[in-house]
Amino acid sequence: MSTSTRWRDRPRTRFVALRIAGLAISLGSTAHLGAQDLPNIIVIYADDLGYGDLSCYNSKAAYKTPRIDRMAEEGIRFTDAHSPSTICSPSRYGLYSGQQVCRTGRGSTAFEGPGGPSYLKPGALTIADVLKAHGYRTGVFGKWHVGLTWYDKAGKRLSGGFQNSLLIDYDQSTPLEDGPNRRGFDASFITPNCPTTDPLYVYIENGRVPVPASQRHKRTDVPNPGGKWRWDNDEGWMAPGYRFVDADLLFYDKTLAFIAEHRRNTPHQPFFVVLSTQISHAPVLPAPEFDGKTEAGPRGDFIHELDVLTGRLLDAIKRLGIDDNTLVLFNSDNGPETVHTDWMRQDHHHDAAGGLRGMKRDGWEGGHRVPFIARWPARIPPRQVSRQMTNTTDILATVASLVGYRLPDDAAVDSYDMLPALLGIQDEKEPIRPHMLTQSFRGEFQVRQGDWKYLHHKGSGGNDYNQGILQKYALPESAPEATGQLYNLAEDPGETTNLFFAEPAKLQEMQALLHELTREENGRSAPRNRKPLGIGNIPLPQAK
Repeated sequence: MSTSTRWRDRPRTRFVALRIAGLAISLGSTAHLGAQDLPNIIVIYADDLGYGDLSCYNSKAAYKTPRIDRMAEEGIRFTDAHSPSTICSPSRYGLYSGQQVCRTGRGSTAFEGPGGPSYLKPGALTIADVLKAHGYRTGVFGKWHVGLTWYDKAGKRLSGGFQNSLLIDYDQSTPLEDGPNRRGFDASFITPNCPTTDPLYVYIENGRVPVPASQRHKRTDVPNPGGKWRWDNDEGWMAPGYRFVDADLLFYDKTLAFIAEHRRNTPHQPFFVVLSTQISHAPVLPAPEFDGKTEAGPRGDFIHELDVLTGRLLDAIKRLGIDDNTLVLFNSDNGPETVHTDWMRQDHHHDAAGGLRGMKRDGWEGGHRVPFIARWPARIPPRQVSRQMTNTTDILATVASLVGYRLPDDAAVDSYDMLPALLGIQDEKEPIRPHMLTQSFRGEFQVRQGDWKYLHHKGSGGNDYNQGILQKYALPESAPEATGQLYNLAEDPGETTNLFFAEPAKLQEMQALLHELTREENGRSAPRNRKPLGIGNIPLPQAK
């Protein structure tokens, strides 16, 4: 009997009872469980990967992603999942903190050069803190990009921008006061910014910089696939030996080494690791072994590389004998880059946004609706597709619920527990999230409530559709005098008809909701008094 059949044959009332029981437990009720009872947790975090960039989401994709598709087949795929922001740094803050970037009191930015300090404030709870409290060894490898603090020789904190990179005093700056090892991670190998786009081009290992930036990077030193895909490779200061073309192979190797070493030394302790890739961010530089492997150009090859690395990681945990009890989460930080979306549409008839309006930076769906897949063979039934609305911020509350960690009300204030949906015990007709916040490039807000979506701004909130390559994608304004936008996504998934004036009662309701969720004092979108489910209350498949 297959796993999926065993799950389907279990009485529905059993699942409901388990869920109700789980919602009533507290941290203390799971304290007797040994750490080895908890699953390993891996987050594979893609970069600028759009809703239409995987073949399990887009049957008309110009290439196939068989390993990620199989991962979805073996677990659950969400069709209404969103990034917290439409650009890199604020979304990554949402992953690690369970919060929208507006909670920091700072603006929405993508850090460059020695930019910082970190969005993650001292003492603020992170996802790594939650799991360390339950015996996990934690690691992060790849792109960090939530800001770091750097000092010059006089002890003055440096601001962002490429010109300040040579002013860094590494003795004064390291170990980094706000790097991942000060935010709950036991091990780390990261880049401060986008690994192949934004100098400072250095590696940071466990809070220190083994090789400082001392050479000038010239973009002509890296390939230019197709004569254009090197776009957005900024010149600046780099460490000797810094790797551009095979950056994700390096991050994968570091991730695998962490897992293998952990299994050798502490096999009864669970681990948590984030593989933070830079695929498919600009510049598009597939490693040589993936070059030309698809018929969809360099970006198709690049996403093929991500698919292969995902498969290699899944194969590795199977070889290590931990596949069954490892939760793997696959997610993206925002929608696809503008020029990438245009080039893929023009050259390969591939829609990276999956038919949605908008792209990276935009408040429309194409800017923040992203793939989200979860696989955990021991507990998650296969072949699930969920319409539950969810956000990257929810990953923190979900894993907290899994391990039995009761979140305080002042932490992860935009994080919902999606564990019942992952486990298949949540009725699809009963939404876990009553509402959801997202933020666009300029930090402007969008709010969802069921099928209704309100954008608290005119236009995209990010890109300019009045000129250049995006002009061809501009839509006529159905309410040009409106100061915001209101759409019913069930009837208008393309966000074409602005109901700002046509639905005044719903508009007022959505505006009041947004005001409540974004209050400067005690603003939040998640419920208070969240109670974890706990591993002891998660149903197991019946024995064969």
